[in-house]
Amino acid sequence: MNFVEELRWRGMLHDIMPETEEYLLNNKTTGYIGFDPTADSLHIGSLVPIIILMHFQKAGHNPIALVGGATGMVGDPSGKSDERNLLDEETLNKNVAGVKGQLARYLDFDSSVENAAELVNNYDWMKEISLIDFVRDVGKHITVNYMMAKDSVKKRLGSDSQAGMSFTEFTYQLFQGYDFYHLYKEKNCVLQMGGSDQWGNITTGTELVRRKAQGKAYAITCKLITKADGSKFGKTAGGNVWLDANRTSPYKFYQYWLNSSDEDAEKYIKIFTFLDKESIETLIAQHKEAPHMRILQKKIGEKVTIMTHGEEAYENAIKASNILFGKSTADDLKTLDEQTFLDVFEGVPQAEIERSDIENGLDIVAAFSDTGFLKSNGEVRRALKENSISVNKEKVKDDFVVSTNDLIAGKFVLLQRGKKSYFLLKVV
Repeated sequence: MNFVEELRWRGMLHDIMPETEEYLLNNKTTGYIGFDPTADSLHIGSLVPIIILMHFQKAGHNPIALVGGATGMVGDPSGKSDERNLLDEETLNKNVAGVKGQLARYLDFDSSVENAAELVNNYDWMKEISLIDFVRDVGKHITVNYMMAKDSVKKRLGSDSQAGMSFTEFTYQLFQGYDFYHLYKEKNCVLQMGGSDQWGNITTGTELVRRKAQGKAYAITCKLITKADGSKFGKTAGGNVWLDANRTSPYKFYQYWLNSSDEDAEKYIKIFTFLDKESIETLIAQHKEAPHMRILQKKIGEKVTIMTHGEEAYENAIKASNILFGKSTADDLKTLDEQTFLDVFEGVPQAEIERSDIENGLDIVAAFSDTGFLKSNGEVRRALKENSISVNKEKVKDDFVVSTNDLIAGKFVLLQRGKKSYFLLKVV
């Protein structure tokens, strides 16, 4: 497998250092990507570098995932207009542990595998280096002129920039460059990969390898993902789409992909799945014939949700999607966990009732009128005669009594009038 060509046809390749492709074709190579532990979970923007490492491993090479326990204390200025808040050590350690756990879902770290992935934390080697040693052994090899020429620095020091750049951020490229040098010396790692905004930091590393170790190192960057409508990839009205199920439920995660535009979906199917070119071309053709079926979006959602959360979570996300838009039963609702249920019915008005009301049995008319869902007992009775009243997606008659048997996730009852008017009872 030609790793570089794989990235190229998928539209992922941005910059590549001369001779890199030829070297990879002729040598089993160790390469790395760094992950910044700014939170205890990665978000879907991090899926691109993760998938690059997965392609790298599939091509027979040795991937290293570096978690920046040390560089996370400094903050990468690349692509940023303002300086990041510095994290305390306790928060950083928590974030590093979270990121490590997530990376293990995607890469094969089994040491018995010939090209097993490896996880490293740059704090393990940076913590032993004194400021004097770093300035003497690293700083002297990279000139200020060289550092000032980097885009990440020039943009922050431009005439239109009010924020400027702290010395802390200015030194970041030296820290990242030293990581590459260290991995080159200790792991025979000759390739660093990352997003296109990392090119300056990565080439500082190749330069340090050349000047300090008289060695040859290589670099590849991938395109930063953008959305056709100009909005930021990986963001929703509610914020980031996280890889942690506790931050973004599998249902919301799946919905993000399902809601992609047709133009974006044609791009995402190549980037976020491992389907071959022929399969992807077939899916694109089928999608164009029947765009309302959202064939591409469903396939991307399926592949990425299973890859991130597993088969069961994907099946539950499909089931949750069908609850709103397809035929479902009370039993289907009761299989949902609390977070998924709330995600499905986000924004639906609700009222609180005492648990004793449910335990004693709540008359259907009172359930709809006393809680404020419908205006009066008369309106409820008319709706019952019209057969338009449902509890937990199932039609009920005027003699129905809401009980503890109707509770979803132990605390909710879903009331409904007609097809689209919903109301939640929450037991407190």
